[in-house]
Amino acid sequence: MTNTDDKHDKALDGEAVDGPPAPEAAPPGEKTHSRTRRRVLAGAVGAGVGLTAGAIGAAAALQGAGTPPVVEPGAARRFEGKVVLITGATSGIGRAAAKLFADEGARVSFCGRREELGREVEREIRDAGGEATYIRADVRVEEDVRAFVEQTVAVHGGLDVCFNNAGISIERRLHEMTAAEWDDVVGTDLRGVFLSMKYQVPHLIERGGGSIVVTSSSNAIATSETRSAYASAKRGLIGLVQAAAHDYAADGIRVNALVPGTTNTDFVRRLAGADGLPDEVWETMATAFGKASIPGLARMATPEEIAAGALLLASGDLPYMTGNQLVLDGGKTARQ
Repeated sequence: MTNTDDKHDKALDGEAVDGPPAPEAAPPGEKTHSRTRRRVLAGAVGAGVGLTAGAIGAAAALQGAGTPPVVEPGAARRFEGKVVLITGATSGIGRAAAKLFADEGARVSFCGRREELGREVEREIRDAGGEATYIRADVRVEEDVRAFVEQTVAVHGGLDVCFNNAGISIERRLHEMTAAEWDDVVGTDLRGVFLSMKYQVPHLIERGGGSIVVTSSSNAIATSETRSAYASAKRGLIGLVQAAAHDYAADGIRVNALVPGTTNTDFVRRLAGADGLPDEVWETMATAFGKASIPGLARMATPEEIAAGALLLASGDLPYMTGNQLVLDGGKTARQ
């Protein structure tokens, strides 16, 4: 199995994988190919990412892409007393969602493979006055998933909302992927959601209903090169959501997909080769990429903006919505 820290290929739990990384030298024997949008991101700082001073100075000129709004928890505290389970919440969208759910009164139970980050998120939520429990689990492992769900129910007495968000990506041209790599992506992104729902649904039925939100991707609508496994899995999730919505409508369970576009996460930063650079350099690169490559709002989303969509779908604000998708991509797929 491939290493989850391989910044050339793979996202870690809970990260959006819609932002294209910078091009890298092709491994021996592999053909290089054009990645136009990746070149935009990689070249955002001009002659090279080492030109820190120039990159910082360029930031002011790129602010025309727009400033993301600050996402605040809802005053209504829509999840007061509710038990919310989240997969892949150690970073990115999942981490932002865990905090927002807790801010609105939820008792949050979340998983992820990276224990240090999981404990960090747990502490942050508790220090802010919220309730959160981190449980290490790998959604590729059925026993992990079963234990995570059962422990959540044992600790909190039931289950009301499930946000199935964990996902990875390995980016190669289709024929260059190994079968193990393909299975890793599909096993995490699609099979992992199946396993999660398999063990979540009985508890939601016992509760008298609830809400399931699944993180898909704008790549399920329109994708690009090197993402065959990821796009296949994310499009498969749309079918899963539609079928499951019909399976459990009579049980009072709504099932919907969240479809994020390019999101400014640490994962995208690592793939761009900017994880070791100052924050100002990365923000310049990200801003330039947004202006050049995201029709509409011309900027990447923040994790909090996407997480807010998960809370909306999970809440009682859209009681007639099931088997559907909420697309939050800044206008990206409107021009595909």
